[in-house]
Amino acid sequence: MDLKGKNVIITGASRGIGKSIAIKLAESGCNVLIAARNQEALDKTVVEIKSKAAAGVKIIGLSTDVSNLEDLKRLSETAFSEFGGVDILINNAGVSSQYPFDKQPLEDIENLAHTNFLGYVRLIRLVIPHMIEKKSGSIINMVSGSTLVDPVPKTFVTYSSLKVGLRAFLKGLFWEMRDYGIKITSILPGVVDTELTGKLNNITEEQKERLMTPDAVVDMVMFALSVPQNACPLELAVINQQTPWIKPVIDYDQKQAR
Repeated sequence: MDLKGKNVIITGASRGIGKSIAIKLAESGCNVLIAARNQEALDKTVVEIKSKAAAGVKIIGLSTDVSNLEDLKRLSETAFSEFGGVDILINNAGVSSQYPFDKQPLEDIENLAHTNFLGYVRLIRLVIPHMIEKKSGSIINMVSGSTLVDPVPKTFVTYSSLKVGLRAFLKGLFWEMRDYGIKITSILPGVVDTELTGKLNNITEEQKERLMTPDAVVDMVMFALSVPQNACPLELAVINQQTPWIKPVIDYDQKQAR
């Protein structure tokens, strides 16, 4: 795909993986609409992306809570009004909550479902009619390497089960959409060195070095966008060569993560 002039929405893009993807696509000539909850953080990211973007591209940051349907409607409407359409959707926003299930706060369960599952499904539903009409488009979704584990990891039961459901939905969507020229790709990353994983407790510097950089995920996104039109990478997984922790349950500071 020639990315120059393509219109892109990226959620969860004020930092970490989403920000790295946004920078790469802006460098490639894409118009990019980035979304995250904090407008101040988005404004700073927009300035940084613009400093690295190809000439003439548009970079917009829009405060969006992907768990809120009205926010998602506003996001898609902004893409249509500012760019004239959406060629690439990258669903990246997500939250984490790690507890034994009997101790997991009920509000965390609701937030996981509305952000990590419904946030993806709803936004796809809002932009896909436009892609069907023009018979082209790419939808790339950050799922989770934890979906490769059976049974799902301890203390990640709710998080990973929702991701398993998302993975199943996206596989089914691929079969519905492929005759319209729309590509559906799931990315299954391992543990990436971001601000979120910076909340891991009791991790040594040697173990931290085993974390992947966001660039490893960016490379998967760029590969998904580089293949010929008659091919679609349905799922791409990149997993840590060695796990960055020893215990089977990741030690995580919930208070810092909020």
